Amino acid sequence: MTTHYDALETRDPAAREQELFGRLPDVLRAATTAPAYAALLQGIDPGDITTRAALAQLPVLRKSELPALHRAAPPFGGFVAQAPGAFSRLFTSPGPIFEPEAAHNDPWRGARALFASGLRSGDVVLNTFSYHLTPGGFIFDASARALGCAVIPAGPGNTEAQFELIEAYRPIGYSGTPDFLKILLDGAASAGRDVSSLKRALVSGAAFPPSLQAEIKARGIDAYQAFGTADLGIIAYETAARDGMVVNEDLIFEIVRPGTGDPVAPGDVGEIVVTSLDPHHPWIRLALGDLTAALPGISACGRTNMRIKGWMGRADQTTKIKGMFVRPEQVAEIGKRHPELGRLRLVVTRAGETDAMTLKAECASPSDGLQDALSASLRNITKLGGGIELVAPGALPNDGKVIADER
Repeated sequence: MTTHYDALETRDPAAREQELFGRLPDVLRAATTAPAYAALLQGIDPGDITTRAALAQLPVLRKSELPALHRAAPPFGGFVAQAPGAFSRLFTSPGPIFEPEAAHNDPWRGARALFASGLRSGDVVLNTFSYHLTPGGFIFDASARALGCAVIPAGPGNTEAQFELIEAYRPIGYSGTPDFLKILLDGAASAGRDVSSLKRALVSGAAFPPSLQAEIKARGIDAYQAFGTADLGIIAYETAARDGMVVNEDLIFEIVRPGTGDPVAPGDVGEIVVTSLDPHHPWIRLALGDLTAALPGISACGRTNMRIKGWMGRADQTTKIKGMFVRPEQVAEIGKRHPELGRLRLVVTRAGETDAMTLKAECASPSDGLQDALSASLRNITKLGGGIELVAPGALPNDGKVIADER
């Protein structure tokens, strides 16, 4: 059995980096033909953006901002130069956020993730993601067909009909949430239906805790996880090495401090920011609001792209304190004013019946003067008073959390 989908997966990391950033200037030029990107990237010479350091100077576009932007300039917020009719399918996601599907093969970049899960051309796949308005069903459908698989477009629910389909077509593969896979397996066991043809699964869209992984494995199905979004398709995926998730090809993947566009130190938890290289519908530094951390080295499976730990929570930690919102961006601003500090964490508690907050800051050389200056910065930026606690470098958890609401 072929181990890798194509030669791109095993190329030298430096060659991959050179190829991606060699394409980026032209993608940026294409992006700026759309009015919203022209405004966002005003004054930037695309020819200068050829390294990660240069890319990190561009503004981030927060996914949380897209609903308002799309409402203000429907349907795509001014970030797509082409007319809706230039695309193959048009979707909506909660927000609403409107997403077009490109007309080319494997538009959601998912074929290699299905390949990594063990599926091959000629296999039959039961796809239980929804086909109604949102792109989930079509992401996995298009990806499986790009791999050469036949797809049963089952969607979620209606387990009796799904048992009939499984017994008739004998699919080897499943794509859908891990929760619905368990529902199918439990229902089949109770009803005496034969779903034994299912041997492999690519799951996404819900938590897949170790206990459920073990249960699915014990029932004869080798299940792999994928991380994706309705905007970008499949971003990272598990492989047979089971050593984290490998970032998909054709994407520039960054991990930044929540509330900023500044890359974190290697191994630190931060927010995922993705730049895609489709000139017809590029995403330039799209901040997803999801947390992860990079893993060192390359995967034991031989794929050489960055590996990540997978989904580690949400970066949007905006919290209301004493009736006022405090945001991660404000904590990041404190850090910029005091570059001698390490990690920062604003801890929110209750003192009696009143909200209280304490800014914990890693510092190698604490002093009363620094503590006073931090106290002033905290009040100046948040408009709220709070305590200051200077701690040793490395004392705060590496979990990406900037604001910890412990009330």
